Amino acid sequence: MSTYLLEVGTEELPYKFIPQAIEQLNDGFTKFLNENKVKFDDIKVYATPRRLAVLVYGLENATTDEEKIVKGPIANIAFDENGNLTKAGEGFAKKNNLSPESLYVENNYVHAKIIIKGKDIKELLAQNVPSIFMKLQGAHFMRWGYNDEKFSRPIKWIVSILDNDEVKIKIIDKESSIYTRGHRFAMQNFPIGKPEDYIETMRNACVIVDQNERRELIIQKAKEEAAKIGAVPYYTDDLLEEVTFITEYPVPVICEFDEEFLTIPEEVTVTVMSSHQRYFALHKDGKLINKFITMANYVGSEFKNIKEGNVRVIKARLDDAVFFFREDTKKPLSDYVESLKGVTFQKGMGSMYDKTQRLIALSKNIASDLGVNSSDIERTALLCKADLTTHLVFEFTELQGYIGSDYARVSGENDKVVEGIKEHYFPINAESETAKGLEGQIVGIADKIDTVCAVFAGGKKPTGSSDPLGVRRAALGVIKTILDADLKIDIDKYIIEALKGLPVQKDCADEVREFFVQRMIIFLSEKYNKNILEACANNNPLSDIADYVKRVEIVSTLDAPQLLENANRVIRIIKDQTSGTINENYFTEDIEKVLYSEIKTVEPDSDYKLYLEKLEKLNPTVTKFFEDVLVMDKDENVKNNRISLLTLLKEKYDYLADFSKL
Repeated sequence: MSTYLLEVGTEELPYKFIPQAIEQLNDGFTKFLNENKVKFDDIKVYATPRRLAVLVYGLENATTDEEKIVKGPIANIAFDENGNLTKAGEGFAKKNNLSPESLYVENNYVHAKIIIKGKDIKELLAQNVPSIFMKLQGAHFMRWGYNDEKFSRPIKWIVSILDNDEVKIKIIDKESSIYTRGHRFAMQNFPIGKPEDYIETMRNACVIVDQNERRELIIQKAKEEAAKIGAVPYYTDDLLEEVTFITEYPVPVICEFDEEFLTIPEEVTVTVMSSHQRYFALHKDGKLINKFITMANYVGSEFKNIKEGNVRVIKARLDDAVFFFREDTKKPLSDYVESLKGVTFQKGMGSMYDKTQRLIALSKNIASDLGVNSSDIERTALLCKADLTTHLVFEFTELQGYIGSDYARVSGENDKVVEGIKEHYFPINAESETAKGLEGQIVGIADKIDTVCAVFAGGKKPTGSSDPLGVRRAALGVIKTILDADLKIDIDKYIIEALKGLPVQKDCADEVREFFVQRMIIFLSEKYNKNILEACANNNPLSDIADYVKRVEIVSTLDAPQLLENANRVIRIIKDQTSGTINENYFTEDIEKVLYSEIKTVEPDSDYKLYLEKLEKLNPTVTKFFEDVLVMDKDENVKNNRISLLTLLKEKYDYLADFSKL
């Protein structure tokens, strides 16, 4: 078994492209090896800002010979009456490099057994690796130099080795060798002895090629450096990914900024550090301090210039933030509401001021249906978008809501309103938390339903490649908030209300309703069987999502083949039939009376476990009904009466789920 190494060195790659390249290279090599029936043990793809590397372990040295039966022309066309090959037969033999003696007839057709010789793995790699690499796709690919081929950045070197031998390849204008390059401040142009030593060889050249190891190293070093001053680092997955893919040899450096900048909202300072400058903010005793960690891609021990450069950059950014904060807070947050008239929400759907008025009305109605006091909820709805016209949000758009919350606090609003303004945007993404306070929950639900309805009414519903105003995330946010807070909210009702409140009237309630149902099914399919989710969605699950989930949970426990068989038989029989009222005078068999009597005992029950047990108890009677009774009786009155009886039975089944989907 052999090991193959490909390393393509480049100028600094955009960090967002690197994860895509890792996945594409893994898929590309896997597909190539499988299609060529080459056995291998494992594929590892490593990446830094300056290199993409693939290690394939356990490669067989050559593909095995393959025996194949090929089918030729009909026998009487391949052979003449004397048993000699015709032109057609000779052509078939010549095409497959066969002798006439190797041909045989089976099922009146000429056949032959051929052996496809295996290929040397070195030859296969040389032929295929360049094309695998050139199939990589990413944003902003360009031509470099005089080359016609496009890539993310210019290629500087290539290493291609199988065990101890070079596999000569050429990608764009660069030919491979056994020589690689280390960190910019470390060893250059040194050979790779054998692929198995690649990771350790690069480590000695101050390059941590394994991105997972590099990520963990960044976390470890940040924590160790912060602990020296009794602090803990703040970081997100996005920050870690970016720092991982802009460094080859991460070294933590603690820097310090003026304490004056701690007077502005913490979210602003942290955002400047993490999102804008890729720094790790530091907290001590739960509070932000005026120090941060930058991960330098550096080999050495002199950090003075690094510190001075980073402090100079962050000071300029924070100076702007302080100025904007002071300007914004010269007047209360409520004074910014009027300015929302100049901010367009969506073309044809009015301004953000108009949206605010709709949120107040919708939030008030939700609060009324929940039986809660609406004063703080209405105040939250009034102020929740006000920060959109402030200088600070204009500069840091990702902090809308957070800044509004802080400005509300400065303006003297009560704590519920302050939290509600921030939380009405929650959840920010699929993994983030939902609103904890009732104000944020209700206003957030109203806001998201209004947004979804506006997009559909405006004829801009989402497609596979577009998601206008993030309506998929908005619908999911409504669903998650309701489930997490265990709220009994009829989404269907508020879809209709929201559509009525829009300046453009369009009858798209069914589309919006189906959109919400499908987002709910997709979300819950991580936990429950999709068939069950769809089966339980037969009777408006949006009226009470928590109740819908209870039905799903009970149906998920279903293990009753006879119940399924009976329910589906009922569904098939009455599919195209119309029903009327049940007249007991038309019952001609005792079992009809018994079934009718038992069906009437099955009343709607929110205890779905008990309800399912009641349905299961009907099984013997339903089974006997089908054994003793011909539904399609010659007497129209008897037939229609039996169809009506089964229709009533189907309604009992439908109360729990559409059994035809199970």
